[in-house]
Amino acid sequence: MKISLPSRYESLDEAYRGRLIPNKDLLDLINKATKSMMISGGIRFLPLYGESGAGKTSAAREISTHLPSAHTFLLVRDEIEERETLLSRITRENAHNPGKILIAIIDQYEENVVGKERIPTQFVEYISLLDRGELAGTPIIFVWLTTSREFQRMLVDATSRNRRILLHQNFTITGPNKQEWPKIIDETFSFHNSDNSLADYEIIEEDIRKISLDYHTIGSAMEEVGVLLGERVSDIQNLSEYQVILMWPVSDALRTQRVLQFSKPREGYKLNWEAWFRELNAEDRVQLPLKELNRTRLYFDVRIIPIRVADLHRLCGDLDNPDGTYGDSYVGRFMRTHFYQVVADKWDEYEYTPLKERESKRAEEARVWYEGVTTKPTQLGRRIARVFRSSGLDATHEETLTSGYSSVRADVFINRPGTSKPKVIIELKVYSAEATMPSSIKDAIKVTLRRHAQFAGFLQRQ
Repeated sequence: MKISLPSRYESLDEAYRGRLIPNKDLLDLINKATKSMMISGGIRFLPLYGESGAGKTSAAREISTHLPSAHTFLLVRDEIEERETLLSRITRENAHNPGKILIAIIDQYEENVVGKERIPTQFVEYISLLDRGELAGTPIIFVWLTTSREFQRMLVDATSRNRRILLHQNFTITGPNKQEWPKIIDETFSFHNSDNSLADYEIIEEDIRKISLDYHTIGSAMEEVGVLLGERVSDIQNLSEYQVILMWPVSDALRTQRVLQFSKPREGYKLNWEAWFRELNAEDRVQLPLKELNRTRLYFDVRIIPIRVADLHRLCGDLDNPDGTYGDSYVGRFMRTHFYQVVADKWDEYEYTPLKERESKRAEEARVWYEGVTTKPTQLGRRIARVFRSSGLDATHEETLTSGYSSVRADVFINRPGTSKPKVIIELKVYSAEATMPSSIKDAIKVTLRRHAQFAGFLQRQ
């Protein structure tokens, strides 16, 4: 899979460009200029300064996204250097966009030509003549983007004989507030990488904030995140042979949705780091070892999967009896659940349909049954392991696993040789309906991540 984190406007997917945060100061200035032109006529000129990566191009090129009455277009070299070519382009744009304010953008043209000291006077002379002639009745704003304060001053000075066209003599784009950078950078990455997040590559919000401290613009910070991403992409291939799955029985649609919000169902119920992170309170965000917990999530490919109690009920009668009986048809039903498909490593072959909780007599009977077994998680785990064996998988219950750092106990342990993760640790979350709350799900995930972070040696035991 190709990984992409575009840091320049030109590299952004066109569908994403419209999502860029508008620059309020620039839009206010354009609105002000529009009103002025409507009243007194003429054209306007804006020399716009911003450091490389501050978002000049994004802010200017997307003006028309946020102001539907405007139409932006980029001038090319010939149109900047030759008056007649420039006039021809403007006439064409005006004909195709009747009634709209035209915004012609020159994007750092001076950086690619020799004799740039002559450019300001020459260009301003062109547009001044057009202002008094052919374009006198055409509302148009020329916006020149530059990374040079000196060149911005040269452009301003060139308007000394026609100050009316100068919109602002010292306008600067600084980009979004640094506090917003992590969210913007992660959203940019997610959009361009099939909704995967940077956290999936061990880059969490804290990492981006630290990087941001050393950079003045979001573009330069994004480039540095890209460097870090390149390092992490190769490292992340070193994955554990274990997979950790949280199995969460649910008895109604509400509880199903509460569990689902912490997972990515279409991706085999991978733990949704962003959803879990949003549930953390301010203290947890400061105190928890988030970097290590996220690494654990990736290392063990942690999943959280709801399973309807109706799919367990007929398999799990008489739990106190290790040899309690159940019919083969109920095993077959169990094998068709999303939970089983993931555990059996058959998810990629499965045609996904959303999990739904249907109201029925069967569902109601299962709800009543489940209320009486939430105090028997060990017996439930023993029975589920046996059902897995009936389906053909190698399964045990209450299995203690030891590493060089600590031990964990799998409520159900699956051995599936020949797969990328041949050892599956299933943690049963046998919570009552009343206890299946976002806060309790969040805490259960936290406990699981911490426990397995210690198991992998990412955290010291306390």
